[in-house]
Amino acid sequence: MPVLFLALFFFYPLFAIARLSFADGRDGMLETLRAGYYWRVLAFTAGQAALSTALTLALGLPGAYVFARYEFRGKTLLRAVAGVPFVMPTVVVAVAFGALLGPRGLINQGLQAAFGLATPPIRLSGLQAVLLAHIFYNYTVVLRLVGGMWANLDPRLEEAAAVLGASRLRALLRVTLPLLAPALGAAALLIFIFTFTSFGVMVILGGPRLATLEVEIYRQTAQVLRLDVAATLALIQLVCTLGLSFAYTRLAARATTPLELQPRSYTARPPRAPRERLLVGATMLLIALLLGAPLAALALRSVLTAGPGAPRFTLAAYLALGQNLTGSAFFVPPTAAIANSLRIAAITTLLALCIGVPAAYLLARRPGPPGAPSGGGRGATVGVALLDALFMLPLGTSAVTLGLGYLVALSVPGLGGLRTSPWLIPVLHTLVALPFVIRALTPVLRARSPRQREAAALLGASPAQAWLRVELPQIAPALAIGAVFAFTVSLGEFGATLLLTRPEAPTLPVMIFRFLGQPGALNYGQALALATILMLVTASGFLLLERLRPPGGEF
Repeated sequence: MPVLFLALFFFYPLFAIARLSFADGRDGMLETLRAGYYWRVLAFTAGQAALSTALTLALGLPGAYVFARYEFRGKTLLRAVAGVPFVMPTVVVAVAFGALLGPRGLINQGLQAAFGLATPPIRLSGLQAVLLAHIFYNYTVVLRLVGGMWANLDPRLEEAAAVLGASRLRALLRVTLPLLAPALGAAALLIFIFTFTSFGVMVILGGPRLATLEVEIYRQTAQVLRLDVAATLALIQLVCTLGLSFAYTRLAARATTPLELQPRSYTARPPRAPRERLLVGATMLLIALLLGAPLAALALRSVLTAGPGAPRFTLAAYLALGQNLTGSAFFVPPTAAIANSLRIAAITTLLALCIGVPAAYLLARRPGPPGAPSGGGRGATVGVALLDALFMLPLGTSAVTLGLGYLVALSVPGLGGLRTSPWLIPVLHTLVALPFVIRALTPVLRARSPRQREAAALLGASPAQAWLRVELPQIAPALAIGAVFAFTVSLGEFGATLLLTRPEAPTLPVMIFRFLGQPGALNYGQALALATILMLVTASGFLLLERLRPPGGEF
């Protein structure tokens, strides 16, 4: 069933894109490949992703070291707060930075009111705002992937290097970093993939001059109506992201088996020296300013008036969410978007669990020796590895590319009615959420003992009773984690939904984007209010996930 689901709803739309790309060499792929503009777009896409990755690693590595090597008060809460941005919808991240540093942001408003300035004193360029948002979004990737491996490395290796005369820097470069290389590579590739396919941040903060492949695919599809060009660009992007995704899965597998694993309680200690306390304090301050300030500014800005003079507290933006201020008969209230997003997220969660649980059981099978009933030996191991990579493919595929694939695939005569089906968006969201469900369940299923079910069978339990009474309670926390991830991922999905959503049934991210594109302070205030609601829901889901996460578990 999972393989059939991927074949129908993942590979068939991608095949439709490839078929459209090669349909007419003159007006399609060859014309696009000859245009220098699109190569410049590809170069800028890769360049901004590489710069975002380098800056995120530079800021994240000190934090990874602090969380790996020191125990301090508030560490668990700070770790949870640092992880919240990872599940934030990109449109919320973009709006949050606009609320903090934009022309109508809190900092500019405060400086204008304090010094009587007529214009905002802080003007970030589009690229600067995009880089800040990407660091905000991916900081926790370094903290968890690199810090998680760093916390398990034996500190006696560095001590041995020091005894042999190595300085701290030399021990770091010659001992620690080579051991961390798989985790560093996996984190860098994951951040590069996320920023290479970034859409909401680029559209809202980047402006019209900063066109990435993802933005250009959307423009060619929704504005220029050149599906052939969009399909060619999507195919180029797909080749890049799938190659990076395969490299990531290999590095992530190597990162899970470092040398000389040690428990975290052994490797971490309280900071004692003044410089150690200074490093811990600086890390806490960085997380508060870089990660906490934009989210706090978003919530605060949604209840403050804009304009000249001192801002005043108001709930006008929230009260207007249910009102038809335009008087249009086709008006869709934002409250309807909230209900629509919750309904789609609930359906997505159910579908992701129904498909992800069998897939996780399939990946968790223990290959026996050749000739054994469960056998297959090396062939079975290779098959499981291939299936694992297969199920992870949607994680490295652009959501806008998937949305374009659905538009192209459903343009075939006889399938056009499916484009307006209410199941289309939940199915698409399920593809995006499925890797998270499988990743949450597979390690737990691989660690379970088959003897408990065998004992239940000996006591007369049927297979269904043994699963319900013995196995289900053991995997329930992992199921809950997968469900929370699926729900929050669905709530925040923006790129593909923007292409496929019907005008009368928008989701929360789409409604926020619509309000941002309309003039007027009230429209901007409603966008902030909806973004705050979405932020609170996703943050609550992630904090719940942190409570359910087993000790030492990561993504």
